[in-house]
Amino acid sequence: MNFPLYIAKRYIFSKSKNNAINIINRIASMGIIVGAMALFVVLSVFTGLKEFSLSFTNDIDPDLKVSSTLGKSFFIVPNQEKEIAAIEGIASYSKVIEERVLFTFNGKQEVTFLKGVDSTFSTVSDFKKKIYNGQWLKPDTYQVVVGYGIAQKFSMGLLDYNNAFEVFVPKPGKGTIENPDQAFNKTDVFPVGIYAISEDLDSKYVFADLGLAQELLEYKPNQISNLEIKLNDDANESAVIEKLQSIFNNKITVKNKEQLNESLYKMLNTENIAVYLIFTLVIVVALFNLIGALIMMILDKKGNLKTLFNLGTDIKDLRNIFLLQGTLLSVFGGIIGLLLGIVIVLLQQQYQFIMITSTLAYPVVFTIENVLIVMATIVTLGFIASLIASSRVSKKLLD
Repeated sequence: MNFPLYIAKRYIFSKSKNNAINIINRIASMGIIVGAMALFVVLSVFTGLKEFSLSFTNDIDPDLKVSSTLGKSFFIVPNQEKEIAAIEGIASYSKVIEERVLFTFNGKQEVTFLKGVDSTFSTVSDFKKKIYNGQWLKPDTYQVVVGYGIAQKFSMGLLDYNNAFEVFVPKPGKGTIENPDQAFNKTDVFPVGIYAISEDLDSKYVFADLGLAQELLEYKPNQISNLEIKLNDDANESAVIEKLQSIFNNKITVKNKEQLNESLYKMLNTENIAVYLIFTLVIVVALFNLIGALIMMILDKKGNLKTLFNLGTDIKDLRNIFLLQGTLLSVFGGIIGLLLGIVIVLLQQQYQFIMITSTLAYPVVFTIENVLIVMATIVTLGFIASLIASSRVSKKLLD
């Protein structure tokens, strides 16, 4: 049997004759338990907030978005479409045009994105499911779908035939403009739906038919701004991107969801790391109690240690007794704290005790990753604290 481990377990489960040491041990154990529980709950909360924040973009962003590296648009020929459809892992794709244009309605103006989409767009994105009022646009029409934010700015309703909703697109070309009225392609469009997702997105897009967008921008029938792609669940993203690059002779840029929302992902990851470091610091402070408890235990067991030393036990083995004792306390405390944290998280998921609004519960997500992070943090810091305390055992102390 491992002698230091046997003694360490005895010291953990046996009470000291000195009641003050027992109290200090309980305080140290409670500090580890509460620290592990708090760290796990906070990480679960931030994981929930991260998923909640990303849900607004994940529902509407394509799995892959293809754009040209040489300009705003590129051409896609029928042979390339056949090759794309044959790529293993691609569930569907949609041809899209995006351009900032001017919209006017009832004397008000707003510059935002006109997004021309084809009939397969609904298979790539869930924008159609975000319709707040009205319906999705029909192909080959002058119908548009606007965001709730744009509708508010214009004080716009649906199918308002008394006030024209106009779109102005600058004509392509060079040189001076003699007549400003001839500088724009313009047409009346008819709002048939209003979508609502988030404050930023609700003011970003006006959806129209792809053919209408090509007509306004004077694009050719096979000229588009982007290709939006939905992948199968088991698709190899890297392999799909490699084949797309091959089809377009490496003249395209392909971005996944994380790259499309790079700043959002960076912000959420930075917040997660910052919170983890702050609560880790709290655990470090709590583990000072463990160091103190172990040092008090060393002094209390000084007589026993001297006897063991005289019987031939090495100083290294005596130190290992308290190193193992502190590490075991950290492991047991971490497990108990994790169990309590898991119960709290699961109860919040099931019964929604804490609410942000009357209809929205505080989001929390249970993940094995958070369990491993908390356990690794507690055990590592507990081992370091125990190592510091056990170093007090020396020949000089026993003499």
